[in-house]
Parts: sequence; C-alpha cells; structure tokens
Amino acid sequence: MGELFRSEEMTLAQLFLQSEAAYCCVSELGEIGMVQFRDLNPDVNAFQRKFVNEVRRCEEMDRKLRFVEKEIKKANIPILDTGENPEVPFPRDMIDLEATFEKLENELKEINTNQEALKKNFLELTELKHILRRTQQFFDEMEDPSLLEESSILLEPNEVNKGAALRLGFVAGVIGRERIPTFERMLWRVCRGNVFLRQSEIEDPLEDPTTSDQVHKSVFIIFFQGDQLKNRVKKICEGFRATLYPCPETPQERKEMLAGVNARIDDLQMVLNQTEDHRQRVLQAAAKTVRVWFIKVRKMKAIYHTLNLCNIDVTQKCLIAEVWCPVSELDSIQFALRRGTEKSGSTVPSILNRMQTKQTPPTYNKTNKFTSGFQNIVDAYGIGNYREINPAPYTIITFPFLFAVMFGDLGHGVLMSCAALFLVIRERRLIAQKIDNEIFGMMFAGRYIILMMGLFSIYTGTIYNDCFSKSLNLYGSSWSVRPMFNSAVGGNWTKGILAGNPVLQLDPAVPGVFKGPYPIGIDPIWNIASNKLTFLNSFKMKMSVILGVIHMLFGVILSFFNHLYFKKPLNIFLGFIPELVFMSCLFGYLIVLIFYKWIAYTVFQSKDAPSLLISFINMFLFNYNDPTNKPLYKGQMILQSLLVILALACIPCMLIIKTLVMRRQHLQKQSQRTQNLGVTISNGPTDDEAEIIQHDQLEQQQTAEEEHERWLLSPASKANEEEEFNFGDLAVHQAIHTIEYCLGCISNTASYLRLWALSLAHAQLSEVLWTMVMHMGLSSRSIGGFVGLFIIFAFFALLTIAILLVMEGLSAFLHALRLHWVEFQNKFYLGQGFKFLPFTFDSILEGKSEDS
Repeated sequence: MGELFRSEEMTLAQLFLQSEAAYCCVSELGEIGMVQFRDLNPDVNAFQRKFVNEVRRCEEMDRKLRFVEKEIKKANIPILDTGENPEVPFPRDMIDLEATFEKLENELKEINTNQEALKKNFLELTELKHILRRTQQFFDEMEDPSLLEESSILLEPNEVNKGAALRLGFVAGVIGRERIPTFERMLWRVCRGNVFLRQSEIEDPLEDPTTSDQVHKSVFIIFFQGDQLKNRVKKICEGFRATLYPCPETPQERKEMLAGVNARIDDLQMVLNQTEDHRQRVLQAAAKTVRVWFIKVRKMKAIYHTLNLCNIDVTQKCLIAEVWCPVSELDSIQFALRRGTEKSGSTVPSILNRMQTKQTPPTYNKTNKFTSGFQNIVDAYGIGNYREINPAPYTIITFPFLFAVMFGDLGHGVLMSCAALFLVIRERRLIAQKIDNEIFGMMFAGRYIILMMGLFSIYTGTIYNDCFSKSLNLYGSSWSVRPMFNSAVGGNWTKGILAGNPVLQLDPAVPGVFKGPYPIGIDPIWNIASNKLTFLNSFKMKMSVILGVIHMLFGVILSFFNHLYFKKPLNIFLGFIPELVFMSCLFGYLIVLIFYKWIAYTVFQSKDAPSLLISFINMFLFNYNDPTNKPLYKGQMILQSLLVILALACIPCMLIIKTLVMRRQHLQKQSQRTQNLGVTISNGPTDDEAEIIQHDQLEQQQTAEEEHERWLLSPASKANEEEEFNFGDLAVHQAIHTIEYCLGCISNTASYLRLWALSLAHAQLSEVLWTMVMHMGLSSRSIGGFVGLFIIFAFFALLTIAILLVMEGLSAFLHALRLHWVEFQNKFYLGQGFKFLPFTFDSILEGKSEDS
C-alpha cells in the first residue's frame, strides 16, 4: 500500500543471455513490459552494431507492408482488425516472411504496371474514338458553303492567290479543357491568323492512368496551309501538352478506323475488368493478414534494436544487458526469462543479477485506467524524483474538488457527469473504433477526471444551492419575513409584493426574521434578495482563504514524509518545522480568526465586529491603537505579537542556521575522510605474524591513498564535490529558497482567491444567460410563446454547453491545474526525475516512441 503514495522501488539488474536464447528472452520481456534496457554501446555507431543487418531487413519488410497497406487503402478495402496479438516469429521465420512480402510486392507492382499500361492504351483509344467522331462532324460542317468561304478568306495569305483552289492540311488531337483559351490565343499570334481552329468538349471525364484522377478534355482540329505552318502548329501543341492522333482524310477511312477502335476498346475493357478483379482478390486476401504482419515485423525490429543495446562477451556466446526494473516484478521477470529460454530450446538458463549502483533510478508509478489521468496531470509538471512522495493520489480528491469550488452548479455538474459516464460505460466500444480526432482523444483519456469533476460539482452546487442559476427550495426557507414587512411594507412576501418591489433585502438583525441555519447549503430565499452578492462575496472569499491555507499546509506536511524517508533530519528541524511554524503563525492564525468571528459575533453584533483584513495588517505593523478597529478578544495584542516574532524567528533558522550547520557537517566529513587515510600501527610483537599484519596495513593504506588520489583527479568527482559542497552556492540557494517560501506564502494565499472569483463569475454568467435567453420564453403566455419556447430552449442549451460547460469548464480546469502545480506541489515536490520507459510491445504498436 505504501507504493501507492511514492514511486516503485527500482533496481539495476544485469542479464546474461545465451546467444541462441537472447531473442526469445527479449521477446518475453517485451510482452510483460517491465524492464528498461540501458545502452551499453553508447560510443558505437548504429551501423556498426551486431544486429544492424537484421534491423535493416525488418525495415525493408516494414516498407513493403506500408506499400501493400497504401494499395489496400487506395482500393477502399477495409483492413481486418480482430484485435489479435500474435506471438513474435522466430528468427528462422524471417526468411519466409521476406519471401512472402517480396512475392506480394512484386505481384502488386506487376499488376499496377500492367494496369497502368492498359489504362494508358484505353485512354488513347478513347481519345481517338472521340477525335474520329468529332472530326467527322467538323468536316460535315465545313461542307457548308458559307463556312467554306469564311475559312478560305481567313486562310488566304495574299491577294495573288485569291480564287485559286486551296488544299488545306489539318491535325487533330486532345487537350486539357482549361488550356483551350490560352492555346487558341497562342495559335492566332504565332500563325498570324492563318490557321482555322475548331474544338469541342468531351462530355464524360477521362481517367488519368498515372494519378487515377478524373480530367476534362476537349477535341480540336486545326486547318492550315503549308509545311511551315504545320511545323509551328505541332510545336505549339507539344508545348501545351496536347496529344495528336492520326486522322484519315476520307470519310470512309475514318469510319473503318472508328469501327476498329471500338472493337479494340471493347476487348481492352474486358482485359481491364479481369485485371481489376485479380487485383481486388490479391488486396482483399492481404487485407485480412496485413495487420498481423505489421505486428510481427515491428516486434522483430524492436527486439533486434534492443539486442543492439547489449554487450557481447569475449566468447561470442553470451549477451550482457543492463536493465532498470521494479523490485516487485523480479519474480515475473525471472519467469519470463525461463519461458524464453525454454521456447528457444536452450539448455543453459539465463541469469539475472542485481547490481549495486549509485546512479539515480528512473521513476515508475503504477497506474490503472482510473489513476492514469491524474498521474499525467502530475507528470506534465515534472517527473518526480526517485521515491519522492507522489502527489497523484491526493490530486484524485483535491483537483476535482477545487475545480468544483469554482464551477459549483448542480445542473452543470449533472450534465458533465452524464457526458463522462457515457464515455466510461462505452469505453470498450470507443477504444475499438480507434477514433483519430485529437480533441476527442484528450477528452476520452480524461474521462474519469471529467466524471470526478462532475460529481464534485454536484456536491458544491448543492452547497451553493445553485442549479442553472436558480435555487432549489427543498426544505423551505429558514427566514420568516413577516416581521420585516410589518415594519416596512406591512405584509408577507406575497406574489404582489414580489412583483411590485424589485429590491428586497434580507436583514438578519430584525428580531424574529431568522429562525436558524438551513439544513443543507444556502437558503433559497437569497436568490431573490438584492444583497445576495454581498452575502456570497463574504462567504466565498473566506471559504477560499480557508481551503487555500489548508491545502498549502497539507503540502508542507507531506514534505516531512519526504525528509523522513530520505533520512534528512537537518531538513526536518531547520526546514520543515520553521516552514510549518511560519505558515501556521500567520495564515493558520488567520483561519482561526475567521472561525472565531463567525462563532463569537451574532447577527446583532455584526455591525460592531472589527475587520479581519485591517486586524491582520495591524498585526504585522504592531498597531493596536486603531480606534476604527477594536480588538476581537482580550489578550489579542500579546498573542499576535508573539506569533509575529515566532514567524520572523523562523526566517534566520532557514536562511542562516541551516547553511552554517551544513557547512559544519561538510567540514566534519572532510576531517573524518582525512583521518581514514592514515592507518595507525599498534606496537605489537615482533614476530612473523606482526610483520604480516604491518605489511597488509601498509598495502591497504597505499591502495586507499591511490584510490583517493584517482577520485580527486577525476573531473566528474571534482564537479560533484564542488557542486555539493560549494558554500557560496549553498548559501545563495538557501537564501533563494527562504525568500521564495516566505513571499510565496503571501502570494499563494492570495492566489487561492481565484476560487472565489471564478465561482462568482460562473454563477453570474449563468444567471445572465438565464435572464437574457430563457426568461424570454417563459415570460410569454400565448401559443406563439409556447412554440417559441422550444427554439429559445435549443438556443439556451447550445449556449449552456458551449460557454458554461466547455469554456467555463476549461477555465476552471486550468486554474485548478495552476493551484496544484504552483501553490501545492512546490511545497514538497521537486519533479526533477526521469520517467521509467520500459521495453514493451504495447507502446511500440501504439506508435509511441521509445526513449532508449
């Protein structure tokens, strides 16, 4: 149970894996996902490691599978996902997989090449068919005498050739429809108007064989005279990427060619259909197993990549690996190694040996689907130090509670809880759907956080008695307003009085008005009182200060368990205790004053009650002669002066005394280390035994001196020594910490006033939305108003979800996040560790990158 509140105990272990069993052992370790491999070859290039060829072969297989997957998606064939998690294939199965993928890739490429060639031929025949049809229409039109005369005038080069018989040449082709205007202008300018162009659009779009896109084209025919214009026209057609086709001059030849083209198109269409059917069958068969293939290949690649992190012994028969693993999972790791050894058929067992090290282990916090969201909130601030107190268990309660203090509304809490409950109940179906929407993914990952925030909002909404800005009158009111109106208006709060008096105040000082406290939450009669905001301001502001100081004191108390676990008594006596005393004497005393004022002063004495804010300021100024602010109780001056002096005395304890004590401890360690270097030799007997002892002692002394000199000369040791025991840096660090804590107590307490501000803002925004939108529909009593109520309610519901639930909810979420990161966690949580990233197939298959 103790592991719930701090990270798991980790150990550094050494694995001795036989070469023939290493692959299967790493495979089993990847299935359980409880070891993090260290790179034992940091200076070796990635291309010079032992299993680099196997990694390349896996990457090549992965490339081929991506090509097959691309073709499957291109054909709109669904990939079958049965949720199967196949076992890792043996190394000898890699050859079979490579052959299968190579055959499949070559077959698909051959099909695609043939299909592209057939489609290209089909496109050319289709374009030729349209050309033969349209050119026949052009020639039929050119037989019209008026058109013939017009064309002959346009094509007449000079006055000399007038009346002479013209023999015109022509070319026909197909061009993209969007290029026709530019194409026509270019022909006119280059040929100086000596060509005659006719064009007609092809109604049906044609398929591009390369990109499979649908393109729109037009058929054109160009008449000209002479070889010079012919060359110009062909160059222009080539520049505009127009396709020219041979077109016979006589109608009979065109008719015969058209019949042949149609016959070839029919045959080609049949071949294309058969090719497409064959391609579909191949892709459908591949779609059933491509996901399983992906899993196998990526698991193999991950295993060989991990094996590249290991060392190989001199005999080349054993691989040595170093791993970080939880101590609680050592038995399951041993069992996985035995299972991998048995699977490989090896007779030599794999060995796991725990190592002693001074290196900082990674931080590993066990989570489940409920706690993972809260742990992610903590980790977003910083990964905790090894074995440091984990704030996540406390955040499960405090985070949704502080959110609900700002968001407290019974109706909005119910809506939020229902939305989160839907995600929780249908989580298996939603996981199986694998929705790629990023916003939905974030909400789904935090479904339990949203559920807790909604439930706590229901609780705080009940305390505030606020439901869509309206109060629920469940127990009747604790106010009797008849005496008030007997003296003022002269009657009870009837409907007529409520309609004729928009400003009504509740005054508890009037005798007989207030009968007693309301059973749960705030009395509903405050909802129609004009001094409602004044009452809620005072209540929520004091509540925010109380919750904030308790939250921060709890964080300071948690730091005690950190110091106790890491055996740092100096931090307890000169860190934790002064911090706790400082905050308790000042802000803890402020909470006591708030409760004391609530208890000691009745409603009849409230007008004479002193201001807590002025009393608190006078406490620091030692000003007790203020005639406008009387003391709260007898002996207030003595007690407050003692508390301020005690709080101020804590500052030098943290700032000066702790620094001097740490320096003294360092000097004592240095003196003790120096004494340990010298070995005293007792005046023993002079026999052989004494000489042997003396000789051994001299050797030990010489060895200790050599080791000490080697340690002193090492740059890393020098850096660590200077960093750990530099008195100047230590004094500056302690001064910064002390100033930050003392000033932070003031600023952090003020920061918790956001609980008051956002709670009032949410309530006021909800009330404004009700008054400006929903009140219009409810105010009308006609049939039209009844019909319009449905439209208004839809608009009200849309604004409620978009503004009050989404925007206000996000705002309260971010403020609660800030209060935990800055005001709460900085009291005990350093967050300077590094995360435990185990070698696991689950994260690899999900696409998460593994930090080696």
